[in-house]
This record gives sequence, C-alpha cells and structure tokens, in this order.
Amino acid sequence: MFGQNHQQSQHMMMNGAQGQQRYMQMGLANKFQQPNSQHQHAQQQQHHPHPQQQNHVGGHGGMGHQHTFSSVTMSNVTPHFTPSNLHSGTPTNNPIGLSETISEHWQQQLQLAAEARAASSNPHRHCRKEGVSRVSKGLVEASPEHSPRGGQDEDRNRATTNGGIRRQDWDAMDLSGQGLRALSPSLFCDYMFLGKLFIDNNRLTRLDPSLGQLRSLTHLDVSNNQLRDLPEEIGMLVNLKSLLLFHNNIRSFPNEIGYLHKLEMLGIEGNPVAEDLREEISRRGSKALVTQLRENMAAGDAPNERDWHILDEVSSPDTLSVLSYNILCDKYATTSQYGYTPPQVLSWSYRKDILLDEIRGLNADIVCLQEVDQERYNEFFRRELAHQDYRGVFSPRARAKTMADKEAKFVDGCATFYKSRKYILLEKHVIDFANTAINRPDMKGEHDVFNRVMPRDHIAVVTFFENRATGSRLIVVNVHIYWDPAYEDVKLVQVAIMMDQVSKLAERWAKYAPCADKTAFRHGDVDGEPSGVGSEESQDEPAPSQEYSSGTQLPLLVCGDFNSAAGTGVYDLITQGNVSGGHADLANHSYGNFTRDGMSHPFNLKSAYSDELSFTNYTPTFSGVIDYIWYSFNALQVRGVLGDVDLDYLSKVPGFPNHYFPSDHLALKAEFAVKSARKEIKAVEAKFGSSKERRG
Repeated sequence: MFGQNHQQSQHMMMNGAQGQQRYMQMGLANKFQQPNSQHQHAQQQQHHPHPQQQNHVGGHGGMGHQHTFSSVTMSNVTPHFTPSNLHSGTPTNNPIGLSETISEHWQQQLQLAAEARAASSNPHRHCRKEGVSRVSKGLVEASPEHSPRGGQDEDRNRATTNGGIRRQDWDAMDLSGQGLRALSPSLFCDYMFLGKLFIDNNRLTRLDPSLGQLRSLTHLDVSNNQLRDLPEEIGMLVNLKSLLLFHNNIRSFPNEIGYLHKLEMLGIEGNPVAEDLREEISRRGSKALVTQLRENMAAGDAPNERDWHILDEVSSPDTLSVLSYNILCDKYATTSQYGYTPPQVLSWSYRKDILLDEIRGLNADIVCLQEVDQERYNEFFRRELAHQDYRGVFSPRARAKTMADKEAKFVDGCATFYKSRKYILLEKHVIDFANTAINRPDMKGEHDVFNRVMPRDHIAVVTFFENRATGSRLIVVNVHIYWDPAYEDVKLVQVAIMMDQVSKLAERWAKYAPCADKTAFRHGDVDGEPSGVGSEESQDEPAPSQEYSSGTQLPLLVCGDFNSAAGTGVYDLITQGNVSGGHADLANHSYGNFTRDGMSHPFNLKSAYSDELSFTNYTPTFSGVIDYIWYSFNALQVRGVLGDVDLDYLSKVPGFPNHYFPSDHLALKAEFAVKSARKEIKAVEAKFGSSKERRG
C-alpha cells in the first residue's frame, strides 16, 4: 500500500503473523482531506482497486447471496461494565426522567462514551490498541447468518456475491485524532470494501452523503466531533452493527436509521438528543430504537415512473406485449429475510394492492408471474384480473402433489395470464425438472441427479396460444430456476431440460391443426369455468390459423426468474444455443448425456433488453440482473421495453421491497411485433438512450 520510504509515524498493518492488525491506519492523507482541511502529514497512497460487493454472481457469473468479506473481530471495545470501569471525571448521570437505577443498556452507553472521551487526545487509538483486530489467513468463511440454510429458507433466498471479488488484505481504516475538518467524497467512493471506519476525535461538522456507498461497513465511529445531524444516506449502511456518535451535537436522527436492522449499539451519550430517544435506548436498548424508527418510517417521496423506451416505431398489424414479474411469495416475505423493510410493508395486505395496480397499469397481453402460491392465485389474482379480461394457467411446484390441501395451498409456482379477447389457449404443459431428470434413460443411476437435481422441485409452465385476429401462434414459457449459487450445475441442468422439452413441444405444436371455429373458444377458461367480464361481447372476424413448417418458426417467449447473470452456463445456453459438457458450472458433476455430449437447443434467442437494466433484483447484499424476457428474434421484433428505476431515488433506499416496490424483483415488460413470413423486419436492439416516452 505504501512505499518503503513511508514515514514511520504512519502505521499500517496488513496480513502477517498471527496477532497483527488487519487494517490501514492513516494520518492526514491529502487524498481524504478537502482543501480547507489541516495538513499534518503529506503522503502518497497507492490504491488497490476492489470491486463493490454484489446478489447472485459467481466467479464466472454464478450467483449467490453471501458476503465475500467479513469484518475483522473487535475486542476490548465493549468490556463487561462495572462502575469501576468508568474513567474518572466522566459523568454518570441517568438520562432525564429515568429512575435512579441505571439500566444495563445505559451502563454500556456510559462505558463506551467514557472510553471515547478518555482517548480524545490519542491519535490512531484503534490501530495502536492491542488486540483491536486479528488477521485471518486469506478470506474468512461466510458467517452463518449469510450461509445457505436448510428448511424453508432453501426454497427462496436472496442471492449474494459468491466469488469474483479480488482479495483485499485490509478492511478497516483509522483516521482518528487527526484534527480533520472535512473528508473528501473519494474516501467513500474509492474504499467501498471497508468493514470498519474510525473517524472519531476530529473536527467534522458534517458527513458527506456519499458515506452511503460504504455498504460493507459493520463499525463506524464518529465520536467526539462537531456533527449536528446525520445524512439520510446513513440508512444505506444496513450491515452496521456499531454506530458510535458519542459527544457530538446531534439532536435527532433521520428515520432512515430504521433500515439498520443489524445495529446492536447506537452510541448517543454526550448528544442533546430528545428525552424520549434517550429513554427508549436506556429502557430497551439500541435495537428497540431502530425498530421503532423502522416501524414509524414514512413512505417518503415516490420515485419517478419508469420510462418506456421505444425501439421501433414501424407499424405492424400483429403486436403483443409481455410482462414477467417475480412478485415475492408471501411466505418468503419475512423480517428475517428483509429486516430493513418495515413489517407492515412486508405484509400481504399491504403488498397485494400495489402488485395488482402495477400489473393492471402495465396492461400486458401476456403476464408471467413467479412465486405465486395456490391460495393467492385462486382467491386473489385470478378473481381480480378477470375484470381486465385475463384468464390464467397456474401450476405449483411439484411438492404440492404430495401434500394435503391445507398445506399445498401455500406452495408457490408460476402463473401465466393472457387477454382472452386477443388469444385462444390451445394447449398447456408443465415441465417438472426433477421428475423429468430421474426418468431420462441417460441419467438413471447418476448420483448427482438424485442428490442435487431431484430435491429441487422447480417447474416451468408452457402455454401455446393463437391470436384470434391474425391467426399467428405463440409459445410462452414461464419459469423460476433454483436460487442457490452453490448449485450452478443444477440451474444449468434445469434450463437444459426445459429447452429440450420446449423443443419437442414446438415440433409437435408446429403441426397443430387449424382452429376451425374460433367462436367456440369464447366461453369458459382453462379450468372449465366462465371467463367473466367481456366473454359475450362481439369479436372481430377471426383470421385463419397460420401454418408453420417447423418448431423454430413458431414465435417463442421464455420469461422468468433465472437466478443467473450474464456469463453463467444458464445465460450462455439460452443465448448461444449450446454449452459443452465441460462447462465450469457443471464442475465435476455427472448428468448423463448433458455432461458427455453437451447441451443445446435449436432456437434463436436473445434478451429483450440487449442493454440490460441496472438490476432486476435489488437488496442490500445484491443488485443485479437475474430476470429475463428471452424472445426468438427470427420470429419476433422488439418494439419497446420498460426502463430502469430512477437511480436518484435509490441513493437513499438500501433494498426492496419498500413502500413503493412490493417485491425485491422488478417487473419487466416488452412489446413485440410478430414478423411476417413474407417480409423480414430489420432487427433493432434495445439500447437505452434512444427515443423514449413517458407512460403514466
């Protein structure tokens, strides 16, 4: 990090013998001071770039939701309190309005505040203090709270970055006791890997909002400064466990403190904070105050609407729009998974209306939903969407077949809705990946099939439609792929099975007989019940059914949550049409012909978002693209796509769901023109920045 001629007064300790400190101690580095800051030392630093930690991507693009870097272990910071521990001269008065008995929570406040005050004249005290941090050889393993868990959590977990991040030999920085008056934003922009930051005992009057970029921080000490408030972006630091603010001039806290659901110590002694805040911490502790702020958190300003990007304005007699959306199943929307979200916002009673309004507002011809359980499908979505002329096809995951009805109704699956005035459902098919795998002759006897693929009961729903007016036909695949980054091979096998089955279905459906009387399809939906609103209204004169010579000529849409990023085997198989049996995602596992001969499919597929969105899944531990709308570009042409979320809005929002976004996933929407067999439409790729219009 520093040249050999670096001044000895600037201490820096990195990986070495056991007991050495694993972080960086800095004097008044010019790089981190604003021009008006005092310059006590001049030094040159060499910055080691380090990618920001991200939710599903492995070393080659594999996904997983785990922290790559753990914070170093603190010792001697919060010793057991006894009255004799207090430094002389430190006030031990009770908070105003409290009884004479000092609570355990307030004792800890007084102890830590006393230590901070006593060390006010000791520069770099954290680095100098023996035992402050310990080195572990290489990267430590993920903590249990971020490791994949069995049971229900295995069904649906958030992805974290798993590999692909360069090793960093230090993750803490000590700038304490340097007389700093300001900090350059580059400190927060260039060192986003930091786990601990000590800027106590300085003369800071404000913290720059860019502090919110240090999302790996677990410990932040800004005691003994001259702060009057905290930026709202403090709420972005959701991994914080310790936030020490002793001896400043802070009177109140932003509600965004409520996002800090892991916070164990909020040090406020020595600040003129309101009595009720002091009393809450004294009686119930820091966690109780954070919980109170989170539960009382207002919705805040609504984000700008997402832009609609027009990619092709050429008129076409045959167009269609499709929506793909992982809605976050109610049973997975728990405070243990989404601790940063107010509990009332996680509730189904709150989220369902936002979801419904969003689906109705986007008004797509085809709607593919993932993580819909049977109860919500039957009692909510199916009933409510019928008013917009939607009929549905639903299948739960395979486990539902083995359960009693009262348990099976909570099993999630995939639901595909379609506008019944526009489309006729010709046929539907459910692909059970595990059952298909164990019944393939080439996979019988393969241990990896039984131990890795079979326990994951994911499914895909395949539907085959005909447009009433034009006679064109369409295959729609709705799928949810397994999430765990430790099972990239399983994801690839699931998608390979899916594409193999879709290929067979397409060849059969290419020879599907024409619809002789389309009026016969006006009444009744897929379950044999009345379709509801509009079923008796007059229809335009239908066109004859179009004919197709092969399965690859049929327009194809593949939508869903693939839990895979660009560069993974899943992405490569879909976009390139084949991957070898030696693909890195398969590791050393054996899956019959898939590993012997490789995997392939005959379709020409690409993502509707050729320039992908910034993310489709947004949580504190992951922000990335894992949801897609793939289309056969030989038969369909993209006309427009729904764009990104307002990035300025995200600067104070650590993750979804929240008041305005009811799922941790985004809804994707794309509009297509069906290509005429007599005339090819020139391909136009979706690159944001082209013409666009705002749609309300």
